Amino acid sequence: MTALLVAIGYLCGSIPFGVLVAKLRGIDLRAVGSGNIGATNAARALGRPLGVLVLVCDAAKALVPIAVMRAHLPTSHHSSWILAGVGFAAVLGHLFPIWLKLHGGKGVASSLGVFLALEPKSVVIAAVVWIVLYALFRISSLASLFSSAALLLLLGLVHAPVPDIVLACMLFPIIVLRHRQNLVRLVHGDERKNSR
Repeated sequence: MTALLVAIGYLCGSIPFGVLVAKLRGIDLRAVGSGNIGATNAARALGRPLGVLVLVCDAAKALVPIAVMRAHLPTSHHSSWILAGVGFAAVLGHLFPIWLKLHGGKGVASSLGVFLALEPKSVVIAAVVWIVLYALFRISSLASLFSSAALLLLLGLVHAPVPDIVLACMLFPIIVLRHRQNLVRLVHGDERKNSR
């Protein structure tokens, strides 16, 4: 049963909303800008409103399966681990979607969806960190990395359930790794800023 729930999480996470939305506009999102299928590249290629739509959809595809399963699973420590596993699988689905030969996004929006379902109060604070940093520097990758680190710290400070903290500890290095090219550009001062 647990394996089935995790598989459902992965399949939901694999839905490439960025590619699908761009395709409706006659654009291959993987062939423009950074080539990433996430919200930032979608916003640059399709405009901010559609970029926001992709962000919401990428978050929802991780949030919805967790919310639905939580409503049907008995409240227990074991269930908390199952939900964390489903969340991890959903993010992996976004990172390595079966429909795109395992070439996916960076996992920020899908991780947002996971923790909106599991730890919404901490996510709100982390989102404020993202907004402030983005407003100051106009660099999405910088804001994403620092807000992800802030979320991990917050979960520890509020004594979140162990499964949620373990999940955050697993996802954070993955997000950093997926941003390795951005980090190199940040160090060299070459990272692209978004227009105001």
